[in-house]
Amino acid sequence: MERKNTFNLGYFLVAFLIVIGFQLWFTSRDVARISYSDMINYIEKGQVQSVAIAENTIEGKFKTAVDGKEYFVTYRVPQELAVDFDKYKVDVTGVPDHSLLTQILSWVLPIVIFFAIWAWFFRKFAEKQGMGLGGMMNIGKSKAKIYVERDTGVTFDDVAGADEAKVELKEVVSFLTEREKYGRLGAHIPKGLLLVGPPGTGKTLIAKAVAGEAGVTFFSISGSEFVEMFVGVGAARVRDLFKQAREMAPCIIFIDELDALGRARNSFGMGGNDEKEQTLNQLLVELDGFDPAAGIVILAATNRPEVLDPALTRAGRFDRQVVMDRPDRGGREAILAVHMKKIRLAEDVDAGQVAALTPGFSGADLANLVNEAAIFATRRGGEKVTMEDFTQAVERTVAGSERRGRLLNPDERERVAFHEMGHALAAAALPKTDPVHKISIIPRSIGALGYTMQRPTEDRFLITAGELRDRMVVLLAGRAAEDIVYGEISTGASDDLARVTDIARQYVMSFGMDPDIGQAALEQKRAQYMPEAPGMGGAKDYSDVTAREIDLAIRKLIDEAYERAKQVLNQRRKDLDDGARMLLEKETITPADFPPLVQQPLAQARVLS
Repeated sequence: MERKNTFNLGYFLVAFLIVIGFQLWFTSRDVARISYSDMINYIEKGQVQSVAIAENTIEGKFKTAVDGKEYFVTYRVPQELAVDFDKYKVDVTGVPDHSLLTQILSWVLPIVIFFAIWAWFFRKFAEKQGMGLGGMMNIGKSKAKIYVERDTGVTFDDVAGADEAKVELKEVVSFLTEREKYGRLGAHIPKGLLLVGPPGTGKTLIAKAVAGEAGVTFFSISGSEFVEMFVGVGAARVRDLFKQAREMAPCIIFIDELDALGRARNSFGMGGNDEKEQTLNQLLVELDGFDPAAGIVILAATNRPEVLDPALTRAGRFDRQVVMDRPDRGGREAILAVHMKKIRLAEDVDAGQVAALTPGFSGADLANLVNEAAIFATRRGGEKVTMEDFTQAVERTVAGSERRGRLLNPDERERVAFHEMGHALAAAALPKTDPVHKISIIPRSIGALGYTMQRPTEDRFLITAGELRDRMVVLLAGRAAEDIVYGEISTGASDDLARVTDIARQYVMSFGMDPDIGQAALEQKRAQYMPEAPGMGGAKDYSDVTAREIDLAIRKLIDEAYERAKQVLNQRRKDLDDGARMLLEKETITPADFPPLVQQPLAQARVLS
């Protein structure tokens, strides 16, 4: 028997014993046990009202309570009764004379107590299993957290780096505060607004800011909280949520992680989950069933809009999408300024420089970066957070923490130094790559034995074919340096090769940049905000002959990039040797320490191409 079943059975056994004990106590609490002679004395004194004579016992009732007892019981002696009941006006019956109320209370009340104990234990079990505070009785109730008016504590001033999204959402605030203005011309706000963007870009934060600016009730719930182990619970919670919203209008309903609830039905050709489908169907019904003029606005957030059911995103439901993308350099600077207000900064800290070091960081990443910098400053005992603390925080976020305890033998350290210097010199020689910021041969927690950090001068939204080829050269320059110096290669370039292959594949299959393959998109489009999972590639829609041509084109691109990398490093062999020796000595260097790492003039770099 499982431990959980034994545990529950023990609860019921204890409750049953409690009921039996209560029954015995209830039936004996006002009954006096007396001898036969005492009964005769009480009868002769006129204190007995009635008796009930059984085969072995006599039960009776006093006219007035004796010692607090209203009833008595005695064992019958095996002889004729030595008293004349009629003489003393005592009623005689053959069964005990207990009132109906007493009988009901003696059995019904213990049963009620038994069920109360059972419900208490079930409620505790339900809370442990995550079924909510109310247990079974409240399982169909909405779990939405309700924030009244400005209890969210967030306004648009707390949201930085999302100016375009704030402009769109200010319309929602205007509608909730000035509904007559929109109704004058017959306009109404969209029923649902879908916040779309990668994780950590501030979708939940900006939804709370809308509620804080509008000063209305804010219902916040996650899509996963609608679905439970019991069929029909999700649909009941949807109904309850919208019922509460109608009672507290004007208000905002925010559903986070909508994809957990609104995934396309039967999207993979398999049988759907009935509970999830019922919940989604109920949500669709509620979206159609309320009037936007009532002042209810529905916001939802997801980072996987491509998996949502089309019925959910059609016009009249979630018919407007607000994109919350990763911030550009100006947006990152604004976000950093918000979070830097919470820490003590040194004079040398420049939010613009930190923003330049963090391309691709989301708002959550930047908040974590500021916290990491403060931790570094605290660890070293500093009074304020300096720019060096931010640089170390960036390195820890990108490359992992330092592992100085990992001791490399001299040959490995030297090979790593030449490898990283090869990356850096190639980046300095090619004009279409980002400038080198720092080089280190200190092992990192993510497995890297060294790294070369490049800092982009500006955010880029379009990349040319030449820039992609130059990036491939820089990635392969580490292995090329090992080949030039040692005449053989090692396993240290495995991550570089994976990134180069990915760039070459997109160059050929997604961007149509290879002249032999032609301008055709041969790779299926990936999810916009999610990387493709290993082994989840779709079936190809091109011939085997084309597949072979693609393989040859990718190999050709990589081989050409490798030969260019060797050409660059052969021409800068002295810088390669000098830089590697400096790295071995200092472990970490910057362009200020080694001038050949400074970006070369454009005219000189073109000769190398």
